[in-house]
Amino acid sequence: MRPAEPVTGLILSGGGARAAYQVGVLAAIAELLPPGAPNPFPVIVGTSAGAINAVSLASGAMDFRAAIQRLTAFWQGFRSHLVLRSDWPGVIRQASRFFIHSLLGLGAQVPVALLNSSPLRDLLQERLNLDGIDEAIRHKHLHAVAVTAFGYESGQAVTFYQGGGTIDAWLRHRRIGMPTQLTVEHLLASSAIPLLFAPVKLDQEFFGDGAVRQSAPISPALHLGANRVLVVGVSGNPRGNEPAAQRTYTGQEPTLAQIGGHMLNSTFIDSLESDIELLERLNQFSHFQPADSAAQGLAPVEVLVIAPSQPIDEIAARHRQELPAALRLFLRGPGATKTSGAGVLSYLLFEAGYCSELIELGRRDALAKREELSRFLGITQI
Repeated sequence: MRPAEPVTGLILSGGGARAAYQVGVLAAIAELLPPGAPNPFPVIVGTSAGAINAVSLASGAMDFRAAIQRLTAFWQGFRSHLVLRSDWPGVIRQASRFFIHSLLGLGAQVPVALLNSSPLRDLLQERLNLDGIDEAIRHKHLHAVAVTAFGYESGQAVTFYQGGGTIDAWLRHRRIGMPTQLTVEHLLASSAIPLLFAPVKLDQEFFGDGAVRQSAPISPALHLGANRVLVVGVSGNPRGNEPAAQRTYTGQEPTLAQIGGHMLNSTFIDSLESDIELLERLNQFSHFQPADSAAQGLAPVEVLVIAPSQPIDEIAARHRQELPAALRLFLRGPGATKTSGAGVLSYLLFEAGYCSELIELGRRDALAKREELSRFLGITQI
């Protein structure tokens, strides 16, 4: 049998403001590609803030380098007020609504969260041209793009995908694939971090951040036809950390923000890292199968991972003064402005200085893997 033609999938995980790191990785790839090179990722899959990056890239797939330049400018120009209400009246009103409606059960039963993310809808509607997705598909610069959201009633992780040709929907345990015409509402639903941002109604069901029940983040790309994947993670803990025995412990009781940071990491990071580990084990298993084995359909999937080489929590802690005063006071009580609680801060710090540093870190980390990336993407080095 002839080996299948390589179809490269791009996996952009979630993580709020941490997704700025992904932009730096993509910018480095654009530097490695020759001028005028087409989009190297026929399949693009995103979750949470990674969904915004994925759809932005897919809508500009006709000109990959120009799309990356727009995406970079988008993140480098971020301010908190462009994503959520960060003014005193907005913060106080939203906190009051959350306490009255969600904790006391008084008033109208409407989706309420700690933060008001309504400005993000206006920003995405202004900046994104989703018609570019169909154009890229028609010209064969893109095969499919997908975003994942979590249904609060069904308990399903639903991957909404838009693609060309015949792509069969799929149904697995608590995760399904559904063809659709992607809209800004899908992006808002996918990036609605539970309790922090309000859920979004799609058809008859409210949806939230897709990372909540996404047990197999790489799977959608494979369903959409990819047979090798580049995974851009946003883990706050670089590989090769010091062993636990060498760490220094303070013995202090954890703050609410510190607990919340670990819960967010569990949602956004752990499932992706577990899925990568599982796929690598399956790849090893496939190499031991006889050529005439019944398991011959278990074809290996090449995986390349690029993840932060520095702890993102520490970067966020250095930039905490960039937060607007109202948000800084709101987050100080739970301990998010302390170094120990910077995990939560790293997801919410939509400010230019922090995002720009993450972009530069992503660019450096990707260029440090120049040879691996070039081989993986078939780029000829000059």
